[in-house]
Amino acid sequence: MKYYLVAGEASGDLHASNLMKALAQRDDSAQFRCFGGDMMKSAGGDLVKHYRELAYMGFWPVITHIGTILGGASLCFRDIREWNPDVVILVDYPGFNLSIAKKVHKLGIPVYYYISPKIWAWKSWRIRNIRRDVDELFSILPFEVEYFRHHNYNINYVGNPTVDEIEEYKSDTTRKPALEDDGRRVVALLAGSRRQEISRNLPIMVEAIKNIDCIRPVLACAPGIEPEFYDSFIGTADIEKVYGNTFGVLEAAYAALVTSGTATLETALFDVPQVVCYKVPVSWAANLIKRLLIKVRFVSLVNLVSFSEVVPELLSGDMNAANVREHLIPLLSDTMERRMQLDGYTQMKAILGPAGAPDRAAQKMISLLKVESD
Repeated sequence: MKYYLVAGEASGDLHASNLMKALAQRDDSAQFRCFGGDMMKSAGGDLVKHYRELAYMGFWPVITHIGTILGGASLCFRDIREWNPDVVILVDYPGFNLSIAKKVHKLGIPVYYYISPKIWAWKSWRIRNIRRDVDELFSILPFEVEYFRHHNYNINYVGNPTVDEIEEYKSDTTRKPALEDDGRRVVALLAGSRRQEISRNLPIMVEAIKNIDCIRPVLACAPGIEPEFYDSFIGTADIEKVYGNTFGVLEAAYAALVTSGTATLETALFDVPQVVCYKVPVSWAANLIKRLLIKVRFVSLVNLVSFSEVVPELLSGDMNAANVREHLIPLLSDTMERRMQLDGYTQMKAILGPAGAPDRAAQKMISLLKVESD
């Protein structure tokens, strides 16, 4: 069968590439064409356009590059129409992908969505678009099943691919340690992957860990961010930088300060107690938007999956050096706070389920496509 996949950022490129490998194992005749990245290309995809050419996020970057984004969407749709695949598989990246879904659906080509849009957090009105334009949705977060069912839309929970990625990393016997053990307890700093996130969160993290004895702060640096950018916030603080090996940093870590996102889930899967830190600009407009759009009790995936506060979340005004320090210090020794987080991680892993998400998704997709073709 012919599969057309669309991913718009690095995480989507990774998840899509693993799905492609799983599809290829089950379908000897599989052909792949894609909007995506290097990993999708390596997995056998005929890469039409790289996501770096369209990866604009935030209000002003999107507005100032709207012509490029719209041109990319038009190219994507034309290419899908001309190639005429058996299915279009959209991976995350909802702003772009839901517009593609609307056009492709009208062609009569099945539209599958892998890693569903997080409409439970904001933009819940998008459920109308999903019902209208998406034939099958494949979720990687278990609580989404009930949310979508409540909105009269049944989805497929296939497990979380981050579980697979970490198991694959741990099973690689050729990997080298990211850090040599020097006797100190490593505190991992995961300050986000975008410049705005880093500039808001990293200075507070740096201030919070000052003068804590016997720790070894290590910053997991995001690809594409130059060392000088990080240095402008670190200053003279004794913080090591490790590029391109977040898993290696987490494997060595005893505790972590983590900006909210998939990193909170990765940290939990490595059994590293953490403080979730997320600073956003405080203004009346931002607070109004939050009240109108944000529909969830928690922001970290650990707590969302667990339906309880397993890890502390310091957000907006609560995100300051004193609060971060107060929550971090109990995690640096064998305390009740540390043990409770680790117990919570065990329960969270049980809810997520075992590895095998890409293969389960591929199996379900192929089964559905065979039914549709009969």
